[in-house]
Amino acid sequence: MTRPVVLSLVALAALAVLAVGVATRAADESCPSKESAVKEPLRERLSPMEYHVTQECGTEPAFRNAYWNEHRAGIYVDVVSGKPLFSSREKFDSGTGWPSFTKPLDEKEVVEKRDSSLGMTRTEVRSKSADSHLGHVFPDGPGPEGLRYCINSAALRFIPVEDLKKEGYGRYLELFEQAKAPAATEEAVLSGGCFWGMEDLLRELPGVVSTEVGYTGGTVPNPNYEIVKTERSGHAEAIRVVFDPSKTSYETILRFFFRIHDPTTLNRQGNDVGTSYRSAIFYRNAEQRAIAERVKAEVDQSGKWPRPIVTEIVAAGPFYAAEEYHQDYLEKNPGGYTCHFVRD
Repeated sequence: MTRPVVLSLVALAALAVLAVGVATRAADESCPSKESAVKEPLRERLSPMEYHVTQECGTEPAFRNAYWNEHRAGIYVDVVSGKPLFSSREKFDSGTGWPSFTKPLDEKEVVEKRDSSLGMTRTEVRSKSADSHLGHVFPDGPGPEGLRYCINSAALRFIPVEDLKKEGYGRYLELFEQAKAPAATEEAVLSGGCFWGMEDLLRELPGVVSTEVGYTGGTVPNPNYEIVKTERSGHAEAIRVVFDPSKTSYETILRFFFRIHDPTTLNRQGNDVGTSYRSAIFYRNAEQRAIAERVKAEVDQSGKWPRPIVTEIVAAGPFYAAEEYHQDYLEKNPGGYTCHFVRD
């Protein structure tokens, strides 16, 4: 089907984060009404947020919902009908603060409708069996179809793979048995000066699956290079490293990170000066934080650097991919600028 050109929910994430723990959106003007006799039993069975999202076309707060950071294997079913809708195999980290999928588990159970609320045109996603509002689909995903199904956690119930048979979804076990062969990947998000040079060196590490340069750590949603270079967005030039933990480790990547830039220069790397060039590790969970703090302390005490290390260790927030011409820049421009090199 032809999809309308729409605005990404990343731009709306900042509004949702300011919602101080409550949904920011009232019922959409396009939200289909249902008979009260149908709705009342649901009001008793669902939580207030589940009811608001599924029956009133509401939106839950970004980064403060059940499944945005869920990484276990399993399926996601309609919280109202129990029909399977999405799988962890198609789930990815979009940086928006809501669960995101490249495609539905069963396309017959997901329907799309035009949504003209909030002063923009979007494509709403609803469940076929229960007619529940789920979220929206956007044409900016990483999969073969380039789609991002941005779904409210409150519209879903997650069933981990070990509970599929017990919960009556045993027929989906085969999907995960087939998927055991490819190794799971993990991510490291790092900042250490101009991201061109960082990417050029980190991509060569054994076990690194892919790299992407972008912006993170600031307050402006959907930044571009022209905004970031003014130093007013708060974002740092950063790199997202996807790696295979069976071939390398987060610790190994961090130790290499401390060898390819000067972690003792505050808001500076070579000739590049400003907060966007700061040294920082953006951890994704408590384990990464503990590893980062330990590695930083060990490197600081090693005597390899004559001055104290000033690298920040902060929780990861949304990561915004940089413009295409920045990606793999030194591969496209072998003689391009870099101030990064590997130290002993």
